[in-house]
Amino acid sequence: MSDIENGNDQNGNEALWQFPCQFLFKAMAQAKEGIEDEIVAIIQKHVPGDYVPKLKPSGKGNYVSVSVSFTATSKAQLDQIYLEVNELEAVKFCL
Repeated sequence: MSDIENGNDQNGNEALWQFPCQFLFKAMAQAKEGIEDEIVAIIQKHVPGDYVPKLKPSGKGNYVSVSVSFTATSKAQLDQIYLEVNELEAVKFCL
């Protein structure tokens, strides 16, 4: 069975991860009211807790960086969060 079939591709080799771990999730989105709440709601669905996102607007104010720190328990959990946050229309990309 290949590494990819095992869920261990070269770019995301699970052997490099040690769970649980503190994780800083970042997303860049259009600056629209409530986008941080939408992102936090998705994270809370997978990692319940009280989160206070850090917001950093772009120079012209058209975009905002939303950062949320939480304790991740698996790569599958992180993958699901990334997939769901990327589905938000205002989100341009996640780091």
